[in-house]
Amino acid sequence: MTGAGASTSDAGRRRTSSRAAVVVGQFAAVMLLVTASVEVLQGVEAIRSGELLATSGSEVYEIDLTVWGWIHVVIGVLLVAVAVGILRRRSWGQVTGLVVAGLSMLANFAFLPYYPWWSVVSIAFGGLVVWALCTQLRDAA
Repeated sequence: MTGAGASTSDAGRRRTSSRAAVVVGQFAAVMLLVTASVEVLQGVEAIRSGELLATSGSEVYEIDLTVWGWIHVVIGVLLVAVAVGILRRRSWGQVTGLVVAGLSMLANFAFLPYYPWWSVVSIAFGGLVVWALCTQLRDAA
């Protein structure tokens, strides 16, 4: 009797876990799309601005932001592609999503001195995506 009850309970847990993994995956994909939007907006602003004058004590530095802008635009496009892969339930989407979200967080950490608010928002969204995708991968295992 305990064997039949245990298998029914295990099947119920697997179904619940599977549903939760799908919901978490959809959440991750939507968060990736939001992060992609922020990345592209941030990149376009950096490209538009072109350069930034930064002061450090008595010195003034002129920094070219165009390259950083293009990096953010490319990361944003990659995030959109990965989000579509996750929404279509492609296996490559989850792992690639972790990698691209991590790269996005690193790029935004480096961009923190220039646009702190945008960078903090992007890093926070990236952290939520990593959490959601890790949860989905754990539930799938």
